[in-house]
Amino acid sequence: MVLAAFALLVFSGCEEIEEEKPWIQVERPDMLFTDTTLIDSYDKGVQAWKLKTAYLERWGKKDLVFVRPVFVDIYDSVGDRVAFLRADSGRLDMSFSYVYAYGHVYALTPKGASVRSDSLLWNKRDNLVRTESYVRVVSEDGDVLQGKGFVSDAHMDNWRILSNVTGIFQDAAKRLKDEDKKEADAIETRDNSNQSGNSQPGAPHPRAGGR
Repeated sequence: MVLAAFALLVFSGCEEIEEEKPWIQVERPDMLFTDTTLIDSYDKGVQAWKLKTAYLERWGKKDLVFVRPVFVDIYDSVGDRVAFLRADSGRLDMSFSYVYAYGHVYALTPKGASVRSDSLLWNKRDNLVRTESYVRVVSEDGDVLQGKGFVSDAHMDNWRILSNVTGIFQDAAKRLKDEDKKEADAIETRDNSNQSGNSQPGAPHPRAGGR
């Protein structure tokens, strides 16, 4: 009985002096939304774009907002939607000075060109959309252009690929022939106009030979 009691006391003591696990502080966002959330951005009182998402984290100390997925509608100066952007995830600051979309980024421009990349960044400072990543663009004419780096205005109306550009051009021969014909017609019209201007009524005509 004495030995049993002693053994029980020893084991109990071991349990009491078991080393405590360190306390770990888990950082959590200041605000969390797991339902449809809308964020609007305005330029001089006119709506420039609207972001829609299903999940939003706001981190006040880091001045960051994380969203997923990203649905951005882009508007012109009269409030009409002219383009849009879609992506898996996005990040922006709470002053809306930039929006960074990443993961299967897809955008449609006002002229009908589609843009695909793994990331796009809009910066309020220069009001441009850009990326240094690989990009693939299908133009409104069906041409497929790809390369490294991309820059566009905020409305995605005027854009260019920066380097290593390759492409597939639809009906290239026919389009070149049409452009040549347009240029020839323009030259002929200009020449005819110049000739008409030089043959004005009453203008003296040179006489051939003699006095």
